[in-house]
Amino acid sequence: MTTTTPTTGTRPTPAPPRALNASRTTATAARVLRQLRHDPRTIALMIVIPCLMLFLLRYVFDGSPQTFDNIGASLLGIFPLITMFLVTSIATLRERTSGTLERLLAMPLGKGDLIAGYALAFGAIAIIQSALATGLAVWFLGLDVIGSPWLLLLVALLDALLGTALGLFVSAFAASEFQAVQFMPAVIFPQLLLCGLFTPRSNMHPALEAISNVLPMSYAVDGMNEVLKHTDMTATFVRDVLIVAGSALLVLGLGAATLRRRTA
Repeated sequence: MTTTTPTTGTRPTPAPPRALNASRTTATAARVLRQLRHDPRTIALMIVIPCLMLFLLRYVFDGSPQTFDNIGASLLGIFPLITMFLVTSIATLRERTSGTLERLLAMPLGKGDLIAGYALAFGAIAIIQSALATGLAVWFLGLDVIGSPWLLLLVALLDALLGTALGLFVSAFAASEFQAVQFMPAVIFPQLLLCGLFTPRSNMHPALEAISNVLPMSYAVDGMNEVLKHTDMTATFVRDVLIVAGSALLVLGLGAATLRRRTA
């Protein structure tokens, strides 16, 4: 007598895609941009606030334009980094807590596709943000730059992308929007104090100088200062740009690695 093995009618769950896919990444970016289009307050925070801060800073130092020249270029990179960090971390966490992230990852969408899509969408906003802030500082507020304004724009854009990457990364460790905001003092403020904005890093305590040497914001400020002081692109500028770009890519990779498929 022969026996037959009953079939359950169920299929094994397919493994999630591993390689980045251009169509999946661009589809994710397009979805994020559509959502941002219906949130004018977030768009205003990302685009208008850095320009407003630069405008206020210029007239805070109205009696000392040289002071604005000395710190304006540095803040041109710091303001976009801070705003993109804040908006990206909260927006990503909102999708995580609402269940949207889990539903997306249940589809044929890899973690890398999701992170890259978010980075692409917020990167597009970062381009607009950096271009407006750089144009305002150089051509309207009179920021005196010896080098090319296009190099300033490049560093500002990379800083904004770094802020996006940091925001995506820390959102994995926050359970609420309030916790996401709390990461700012832990992630951003130490870099702000040690980046060389307030005093040259060489004047700091050796231990603090050593810490500043591994913080990406330090190289963002150094890159801006290179454009401020040199007419041509220097080797130091290239080093600074590569470090900031490499830090952004590294943090994006960490963000994809820590992205959980299930929410708490």
